[in-house]
Amino acid sequence: MADHVSGKRLQRAELARRTGCNLETIRYYEKTGMMPDPPRTASGYRVYDEAHVSRLRFILRARELGFSIGEIRGLLDLVDGGTQTCAEVKERTEQHLADVRAKIADLKRIEKVLAATAAQCSGKDVPECPVLEALAS
Repeated sequence: MADHVSGKRLQRAELARRTGCNLETIRYYEKTGMMPDPPRTASGYRVYDEAHVSRLRFILRARELGFSIGEIRGLLDLVDGGTQTCAEVKERTEQHLADVRAKIADLKRIEKVLAATAAQCSGKDVPECPVLEALAS
């Protein structure tokens, strides 16, 4: 099947192939309302068009950037309502960026503690292990 540009529709498997998204994930996004219900053929098959491809790519890219399902849903609500402004999207993006930076700071702290703890360990075949002792304390 070809895409909407040529007037034809896509089946779910083709939507999955074109976006790199697995079928169960597409079903999940449909079930939760993030993807609009596609129309059906007379025989009951779901058919998708370029708008579905674009929306799914938007969702997948937002997930790659670490946006939560709730955050993506909020962005989609703005788009669907036609009420989005660059300022509002920027505010949401900056909040997400602050969250990402906080996670990075936490990971750096964890890295330091793990490196210091691992450095205390001889790595020999002895029963005493500073790593386990540090975790237990």
